[in-house]
Formats: sequence, structure tokens, C-alpha cells
Amino acid sequence: MSSNDAKELEHQRIFLSNVVVSRKRNLIWGRRWRPVDIKMASGMFFLHVLALFAPSTFSWSVFWSAFLVYVFTGMLGISICYHRLLAHHSLKLPKWMEYTCAYLGVHALQRDPIYWVSIHRYHHQYVDTEKDPHSPTYGFWFSHMGWLFDSGYIMEKYQERNNVEDLKSQAFYRFIKRTYMWHIFGFGALVYAWGGFPYFVWIMGVRMSCFHHITFFVNSVCHIWGKRAWNTDDLSRNNWWVAMVTFGEGWHNNHHAFEYSARHGLEWWQIDFSWYLISFLKSVGLATNVKLPTQAHKLKKSFASDCKFK
Repeated sequence: MSSNDAKELEHQRIFLSNVVVSRKRNLIWGRRWRPVDIKMASGMFFLHVLALFAPSTFSWSVFWSAFLVYVFTGMLGISICYHRLLAHHSLKLPKWMEYTCAYLGVHALQRDPIYWVSIHRYHHQYVDTEKDPHSPTYGFWFSHMGWLFDSGYIMEKYQERNNVEDLKSQAFYRFIKRTYMWHIFGFGALVYAWGGFPYFVWIMGVRMSCFHHITFFVNSVCHIWGKRAWNTDDLSRNNWWVAMVTFGEGWHNNHHAFEYSARHGLEWWQIDFSWYLISFLKSVGLATNVKLPTQAHKLKKSFASDCKFK
């Protein structure tokens, strides 16, 4: 490699990391904005503008109400149900509880379960390659949220979304997919009717905006900054502060090493609130078929063998 090539790569390297932006994708200009992209961007803009009213509407009652909804929709809905249960089959819950948790996940405003699970499974199938839905090899902002506003990118990569047949076969998930936005609008109307504008600002604006970025950190930060504990052929990292705000999802290198595992914080000191709740559900007989990595699996993924990424 010539000195000029090395210098160019250095300029493309993401700040304070060894991750190189090796692919290009126009985030705003020079590409086609489809109606769904405009709607997605408009919705995000509205939520962030709504969150700007947080200081003038603050009270401890609205704060704790928003925090409670954040925990239910984020931990039970997204982390445990959407991610560990539906996407990876890391555990089983009774159907009534699975559907309840999935419905909580709907109100995190991260799309319906069929869409979310499909994208996440593609992420694991093609992680940090050209077909990854949100790899930082396209840049930090693309992996963080730029991909959300580029439906053309998803259509180019995946002509047929045929990796979620297990969910498509269930009437509940098909119904949620067809009626998704009505549930969001209905919940927003109930919040406003119950608590007025302050509760609407905090539960719909602040809570959703914060949890969006918190979730996006797993796609961006946890593939750029952090520690690698396991030999995986990707850029995944364990990031403790992301884990703290995502109920344990930030132990991302652990997750990519053992994607079937219901436990992401594999060490005793790796805080994983979702795993603590799963353990409780298991102890009372509600969570079954809870999967964990064996010692043999850990040995296979250890750095005893050569690692491509350091």
C-alpha cells in the first residue's frame, strides 16, 4: 500500500477507532426519497421537536411515568421479546405473555415485529458486509439512523423478505403489521386524554426519542467502540455504558459470539437487566427453553485461535 493510500484510509477511519469507512452511501442528497422515507424522517423530526418542550413541562410525575413506559416497552418489548425471543428464539414464553410483550414492543415505535425481526436476522446473516442493513463501514451516521430513511437500500439488499416465516404464519403478527400506526396513534391519544400535553411530551416525545437513540447505539457504537472478548468475524464490541441504558444489549460482542444466548452479560459483573428478568421468569416457570452458551462453545469462540479483528 502506498503512503497516499494509507493516508486516505486514515482519513476514512472513524474517530478514535480502527473501523474504516470503506463503502459510500448518500444519506440526504443525490438519492431518491421514497414516500416511506419522507414519512419516517418526518415522524422522527416531530418526536425530536416534541421533546424540546421537556424542560417547560417537567414534573417528577411525568418523568417517572415516561420512565416506567420506557422500561416496559424497552426491556419487555424490545430487548426480551423482539430481540431475544422472536429474533433469536433464545427462550420461550406462553403465547399470551409473548403477544403481550410484543405489543409493548410495538409502542417503542421501532416498527412491527415482522419488520424488526427480519432486519435483525439479516444483520446477523450479513454482519458488517456489504449486505448488512446498518454497518458502520458505511459511516457512523448511516449505521446509527441513516439507514432508516433509505428504504431503497433495504430493497436493493433484500428483494424477498422471506426470513420471518415463523412470524408471518401467526395471525397476531400479521394483524399488527397491517394496523401498526393505528396502535401508535391510539396510544398517543390515550396519553393526551389522560395527562394532557406534559404527559404527551414526555411519554411520546422524550421517551421515544431517547429510546430510539439508545437502541441505535447498539447498531453504531457497539460496532465501533468498546472491547472484544470473543473471536467473531465482525466489528462487534462490548460497551458497558450502552449496556447500562439498553437493559444489557450493549454486551454486543458477547451477543454476536453466541447470538442464541438469552444472557448477554456473560460475566458476573456485566449488568444485564433483561437477563435478570428472564431468570426470574424461568424460576416461576414462565420462561422455558432458555438457551445459554456451553463451555465448549465458549472455547471455540475464545481468542485462543487467531482473531481477524483486534
